[in-house]
Amino acid sequence: MLNSSEHADLRNTVARFVDQEINPHVDQWEADKIFPAQEVFKKLGDLGLLGICKPVEYGGSGLDYSYAIAFAEELGRIHCGGIPMAIGVQTDMATPALARFGSDQLRREFLAPSIAGDLVASIGVSEPGAGSDVAGVKTTARKDGGDYIINGTKMWITNGMQSDWICLLTNTSNDLPHKNKSLIVVPMDTKGVVRTKKIDKLGMWSSDTAQIFFDEVRVPQRYLVGHEGAGFQMQMQQFQEERMFGAAMGLKALEYAVQSTIAYTKERKAFGAALLDNQVIHFRLAELQTEIELLRALVYRTAEMYGANPDSKEVVKLASMCKLKAGRLAREVTDSCLQYWGGMGYAWESHISRFYRDFRLASIGGGADEVVLR
Repeated sequence: MLNSSEHADLRNTVARFVDQEINPHVDQWEADKIFPAQEVFKKLGDLGLLGICKPVEYGGSGLDYSYAIAFAEELGRIHCGGIPMAIGVQTDMATPALARFGSDQLRREFLAPSIAGDLVASIGVSEPGAGSDVAGVKTTARKDGGDYIINGTKMWITNGMQSDWICLLTNTSNDLPHKNKSLIVVPMDTKGVVRTKKIDKLGMWSSDTAQIFFDEVRVPQRYLVGHEGAGFQMQMQQFQEERMFGAAMGLKALEYAVQSTIAYTKERKAFGAALLDNQVIHFRLAELQTEIELLRALVYRTAEMYGANPDSKEVVKLASMCKLKAGRLAREVTDSCLQYWGGMGYAWESHISRFYRDFRLASIGGGADEVVLR
């Protein structure tokens, strides 16, 4: 799995794109605290990279999920966390439910252009008072004629300042919290949608993150994904792809952190010898690389099971394990590597300090560690 010539071709395509179209601009986009999502996504769409596992009738490639994991893993070559995360929102967080459960009309209107890179998507779950507690979402959508009228607030919305539409989780009835939620597609240029400030974050600088208000926002009821009341379950399914994507995305980034630290500690001298000649450093970096490889094996196994049966309870468990391990390992790797870089690692502009800041989010977003342990 993930080692066929077709996987290799995909990996090479992504690697070339990262090297030519993204990494040369990362430092500037980090300084700007935003990257041109419309431009980057269109280039990705032209290469067929935004719909790898999506249905062919809507412009996707119809491949199995192992190819999505290969794609996510190669995005880890990007020299920051914000841009691959933003891409993952488009491919593995905002569109899976639409691709699987949306009506033909809805998929042609929103999924197909998102796969082509003509539209940027965001996912609207978190709120000021409900993050990992998805059942606590307060945003509402009431029926009025053939429309829904939406009121509420969403917080921490990746791509929120640039997105063309949002896959919104909202309450559509007064039923029990796990039965009253629905997913609704909301175009971001609809009257009553207000994007507030771009949130200033510890890391993930190049990824714009917004708070969004919905004030009497009217959308047609045909923008409902699937059927009413199924939103909680569909969002839980989307979380599985989000968690696998996030874990896969971190693999090569963490390897890069270790390998660059090896190179640095070979050159850096202290007390007349290279830092790497200290056995404690040498052994620690070897242990970290081993942990990364173990995470890779878990991610690959989970992806294989997901491809065979996406609704399996075993997949839910394993995807949660991937998420938990990836977040904790990211903290361990970046902290250890930063220590060996010394003052250079503590410098704001170093790639190690950037990874330290960016990948701290892995234990929070998509379900905090304490939630996935439940």
